[in-house]
Amino acid sequence: MGSVSFRHVRKKYPSERRYSVDDFHLDVSDGEFLVLVGPSGCGKSTLLRMLAGLEDITEGEMYIGGRMINYVPPKDRNIAMVFQNYALYPHMSVYENIAFGLRLRKVAKHELHERVSRAAKVLEIENHLPKLPGRLSGGQRQRVALGRAIVREPDVFLMDEPLSNLDAKLRVQMREEITRLHRKLQSTFLYVTHDQIEAMTMGTRIVIMRDGVIQQVGTPRDIYASPRNMFVGGFIGTPPMNFVHGRIRSEGDTLYFETKRYALALPADKRKRLLEGGYGRRAVVMGVRAEKAECRPGRGSGAGPAGGGDGREFPCRIDRIEFMGSDAYAHVSNEEHRLVVRVDPLGFAGIEGDPATVRIPTEDVHLFDPETEELLC
Repeated sequence: MGSVSFRHVRKKYPSERRYSVDDFHLDVSDGEFLVLVGPSGCGKSTLLRMLAGLEDITEGEMYIGGRMINYVPPKDRNIAMVFQNYALYPHMSVYENIAFGLRLRKVAKHELHERVSRAAKVLEIENHLPKLPGRLSGGQRQRVALGRAIVREPDVFLMDEPLSNLDAKLRVQMREEITRLHRKLQSTFLYVTHDQIEAMTMGTRIVIMRDGVIQQVGTPRDIYASPRNMFVGGFIGTPPMNFVHGRIRSEGDTLYFETKRYALALPADKRKRLLEGGYGRRAVVMGVRAEKAECRPGRGSGAGPAGGGDGREFPCRIDRIEFMGSDAYAHVSNEEHRLVVRVDPLGFAGIEGDPATVRIPTEDVHLFDPETEELLC
C-alpha cells in the first residue's frame, strides 16, 4: 500500500526562529499523483526529505501504508527518490547505475536482470544500457534516474524538482514521460516543484505552500477557478491573476467596487455575501483572470455612475502586446490600474500606445480582504 499520511508535521532547524514546515496535515491516497508547489524556501523539499528519512521530524507523525515511519531507517521505508541532479555514477554504465541498488540488496542475478530490462523498456532506454552517463543527453540521464527508482518497486516515489535542470522543450517532453509512467505503474507519486505549470499539468491534486504552511489543496481546475487567497490567485496561472485595490460602496440596491475614478457594479450574489460579511463599506481587492476580462481598441463610455455606461468597463492605454503563438496578452494601464488581458492573437487590432477599453464581467471576479488576503466571494 502506498498511502501516505502527515499528522501535524513540523520541522524547525536549530539556527532558525520559525518553522520551515508548520503543522502540515494531509492524507495522500494510494496511487495518487500529488504535487507540492510553492516558491523557493516554502518547505516543500524539506517535507519530502523528512518523508524519505533524510531529515528528522521536530513534531508530528508520518505514515506510509498505515505504518508510522518517524523512526524507521530510510532504507526500510520502501520509497524511491529522484533528485534534481540525477546523482548517477559516471564510471558505471546505464545498466549498472539502474542495477546498483538491487546489487546492494543482494537481489538474485536473474531477477536483477529482469527488473532492469523491464524498467529500460518502460522508459525506452534499452539501446543505452551499455553506455556511460556522460554519453547521454539530459533527458536520457533523467530517464536513467527514473529507472533506478522503478527497479526498486517502491510503495512511494518521491521526486524533488527532477526537471529543473532541463531546457524548456525537454521539460515538456519529460512531464509527459513522468505522467505516462505514473499511469502505467499506478504507484503513489509525491512531486516537488516551484514551477506552477508542472503542478497544473501533472498533479491529480496540488498542495500550494507558503512559508511552511499549506495555503490550499485541490485539483488543478478547482485551485485555478477558486483560489482561497490572494497568494494562490497570484501564484497559480500564467499570467497571474490581476489585482485591483478599491472599496465597496452602496447606492440603492446596487453595490459597486469603487476606486478613485472608476466603479464597477457587482452582481446580486456577491452583494448578498458582502453584506452578510459586513463588507458593505469596506476596502477590498478585486481579482480577475486575464481570460475573463475583455479588451477592445478605442474609448468606451466610462465605468459606473460617474462615467455612465453599464458599470463594467473603464478606459485605458495599451502599453504592450505580448504574442505567444496561440495566445496574446494586452498589457494595459490607466491612472490607477495595470492589467493583463487575453486577446485574439490574430484579430486584435490595437497597437502599443493606442487607447482601449477594458470590460470586466463582474460575475467572474473574486473579491479578497486586503488585510487577511482571504477570499470573500
